[in-house]
Amino acid sequence: MTNIIELKGNWNEQKRKLKQKFATLTDNDLLFLDGKKDEMLGKLQAKLGKTKEELHKIIGSL
Repeated sequence: MTNIIELKGNWNEQKRKLKQKFATLTDNDLLFLDGKKDEMLGKLQAKLGKTKEELHKIIGSL
């Protein structure tokens, strides 16, 4: 996945794009807290039916 600092810096923009791409996502699903990246990715995996690798590619392509 992209560098964690980069992800945090662009997260609001990436979050908006993810919500556009996947209408079922909520702000709560995309809550990015320090030290909770894996928890958030787990929620996204379960909700979207994607693997961790697929999520990394999707987020990286935003």
